[in-house]
Amino acid sequence: MPRNPATPNAQQQGRLLSEIESKQMLAQAGIPVTRARLARTAGEAARISEGLGYPVVLKIVSPDIAHKSDAGGVKVGMDSAAEVHAAFAEIMIAVKERQPEARIEGVAVQKMAPAGTEVIIGMSQDAQFGPVMMFGLGGIFVEVLKDVAFRIVPLEPRDAREMVRETKGFAVLKGVRGQQPADLDALEKLILQVSQFIEKHPEVQELDLNPVFAYPDGCIAVDARIVIAD
Repeated sequence: MPRNPATPNAQQQGRLLSEIESKQMLAQAGIPVTRARLARTAGEAARISEGLGYPVVLKIVSPDIAHKSDAGGVKVGMDSAAEVHAAFAEIMIAVKERQPEARIEGVAVQKMAPAGTEVIIGMSQDAQFGPVMMFGLGGIFVEVLKDVAFRIVPLEPRDAREMVRETKGFAVLKGVRGQQPADLDALEKLILQVSQFIEKHPEVQELDLNPVFAYPDGCIAVDARIVIAD
């Protein structure tokens, strides 16, 4: 079975794009992602935040850090310039303590998206089958239960429909305990868009949209990770 693309593969050598670069590539392909801008100083982060509107999220930008949260490089829910200044400083201190050799370009500033049902869409290169896509719910469903579906690229509409429905977590997407159902058409469209993106960009070795927030009326990727061949 193909591996989870969220897990680094030591056999694959490539260049990890920043979240900003990854989102720019995806946005150009029409894939819904939250906008992210680079800030190199706390003051610049605050000015960008004022322009985007609060609340905002700050994330470290470094070619040496694949998992930003593990490095202390993510702060969410800042509601003022003062909070942004403090969060910027806290990120820099935490990252330098945990990964002192990491090259730091700054932080990505993005407007905080409303919470939704978290799903993951990913792709990894399989030695036998080539690019293989993965879909599943986020959180415990993918990390503990390994409740994911795989398909070989390119995908047809039927493949996207089946991927969404064959996971045990599909019950959550349909709506449970009064929760509104997720927009399944939007999720299927996103899966197909990612498949088409991969076809057009054979240099992409790994792709990870995690999480994608699924809403009753659409979906959006709030974090993106792309590795391309050197």
